Amino acid sequence: MDYYIDIELLPDPEFPAPMLMGALYNKLHKALVVLDSRDIGISFPQYQVKPRTLGQRMRLHASEKRMHELMAENWLQGMRDHVQISGILPIPEVAQHCVVSRRQFKTNADRLRRRRMQRKGESYEQAVQAIPHSIERKPNLPFVMLRSQSTGQAFALFIAQSEVLMEPLQGSFNSYGLGQNASIPWF
Repeated sequence: MDYYIDIELLPDPEFPAPMLMGALYNKLHKALVVLDSRDIGISFPQYQVKPRTLGQRMRLHASEKRMHELMAENWLQGMRDHVQISGILPIPEVAQHCVVSRRQFKTNADRLRRRRMQRKGESYEQAVQAIPHSIERKPNLPFVMLRSQSTGQAFALFIAQSEVLMEPLQGSFNSYGLGQNASIPWF
């Protein structure tokens, strides 16, 4: 993972930045699924928890060869008027590392209860005992709205970014470019 591409959202009076980031991320997800990628990571250089934002820049990390394969997919079709793309650039030698991963939250106890009732044939009262209201969590992380390629369901993809690491963690990335135990260069 020694090269990167920066993709910056351009200001658009018709579409807010979070909507454009969602569209851009959906297109990236489709391309990563097509490539069956486990070696392309993603980061958000302007990531902030307060205020909660991914920012307006997406950074892709991979080998130079893999970057050329990704860009040959023409996955940015329809987005080119909304983004500015850097070339394929080498990662600075002084880069630190961090883990950018997905976080999932149980945000709707009623939905979880209905699901449990269907799966286990339980009554509502039994499901309430098994899944108390206190299970709900209010996420405070930045997110992007996506549509899953496998299920077609729309969902909020919450993104957590670790503190800066001094040493890289070797591992693989999922079809969203996120890794639970794989780090990306941070600069």
